Amino acid sequence: MRRLILSDIHANWDALQAVLEDAAGQYDEIVCCGDLVGYNACPREVVAWAMEAVAHTVRGNHDRVCAFIDEPSDFNQYALEAARWTNGQLDARQLAWLRSLPAGPLVLDGFELFHGSPYDEDEYVVDRNEALALKEALHSSLCFFGHTHLQGGWVWAKEGLLDLRQPRFGETETLYRLEADAQWLVNPGSVGQPRDRDSRAAYALWDVERRVLALRRVKYRVEDAQKRILDAGLPEHLAIRLAFGR
Repeated sequence: MRRLILSDIHANWDALQAVLEDAAGQYDEIVCCGDLVGYNACPREVVAWAMEAVAHTVRGNHDRVCAFIDEPSDFNQYALEAARWTNGQLDARQLAWLRSLPAGPLVLDGFELFHGSPYDEDEYVVDRNEALALKEALHSSLCFFGHTHLQGGWVWAKEGLLDLRQPRFGETETLYRLEADAQWLVNPGSVGQPRDRDSRAAYALWDVERRVLALRRVKYRVEDAQKRILDAGLPEHLAIRLAFGR
């Protein structure tokens, strides 16, 4: 089994298409760590695709708010405006599907998915201390999460807690061999709105049999996604930030 691991697509159809083209022929199943919608201008297309193509996904905080499950407590004005716009773009079937997504953690065969942390889908895990605080709550030796839009993560190995790094500029891939006696906490990064100062779409590939994990980046036509945002009447700020990976 080979899995394509996605997170934080955020209705960016152009970035998603670049990822799917880049990963074509290299996976058998797609799983997602949430936030299919929000921020960008193609929620209908992304949700329709996910309903057909994604084997397993957990709910992200933007999925929850865009589906009007509850009111946001910490959304800025841009995120809130995009969430309200998104709700009006989705049909009844798509909204019902978003509302049906599990909050996570989702424990599957040999791995686990959650959006923010095992405790709270809104919780950000961005540093070593926050990762250390989760160890007792992890149910699998390989866990995937999102929410931060920062590709990377950590591994508890014999040497201690080690950082996983994203591909550097000029690189498209960082490879890791998944040792059986280690605990892995992996963020595949954001497909649709990276915030690690790299505007390329981020994702991961996991080859179960070979025990190899690849963190990958791929360029896409950012200007096309920006134009969609502006044409939709969404805040200009959401278009500008895509070019800077912030």
